[in-house]
Amino acid sequence: MKKSLFVIIAIVALLAIVGFMIGPKFYNTAIKLQETATSQWANVESAYQRRADLIPNIVNTAKGYAEFEQETLTKIIEARSKATSINIDPSNITPEQLKQFQAAQSGLTSALSRLLAVFERYPELKANENFKELINELERTENRINVERNRFNETVKPYNMHLKTFPNNIINMFVGKFKPMDYFEAEKGSDKAPKVEFDFGKKN
Repeated sequence: MKKSLFVIIAIVALLAIVGFMIGPKFYNTAIKLQETATSQWANVESAYQRRADLIPNIVNTAKGYAEFEQETLTKIIEARSKATSINIDPSNITPEQLKQFQAAQSGLTSALSRLLAVFERYPELKANENFKELINELERTENRINVERNRFNETVKPYNMHLKTFPNNIINMFVGKFKPMDYFEAEKGSDKAPKVEFDFGKKN
């Protein structure tokens, strides 16, 4: 009985020593990787916000052409409102929140795609220098969004691996502070920025 008790005490003591030795390293590394990922999420949101900031100018310019489809503009405004209404705490991104965020942003992407699809029908708008620059800036912003999303996934991967590998996964069970983060999974076809290939020099 005494021998069994001694063995138990020895095991507990050993675990305590091991935890004391590797616990702080696990914690500090997890904090560092988590902070890197959450900081990158801020860059993702910033890129999407840049796109949202461009939309009012694009819409207002297009409104100057009375014949332009007002329904298209209305849908863009509504989609922008929905997309900008979703705020996510980067330190606690849940799968549900990320899915909701992605759905709203995809809705705005679809609305903008409809705008670009009908753009060619309006030669006067097509010739507007301000509108041309806005559309070009939109393309650059879409490229930036894609870059920042990929970078976010790249920062999430080492954080998740740190939490899931042994013995970190055991330590984290006791710490109970860190949770794996979800990757940004773009919808099929949205991994590339929309093409904006207008022949602005063409005579109409």
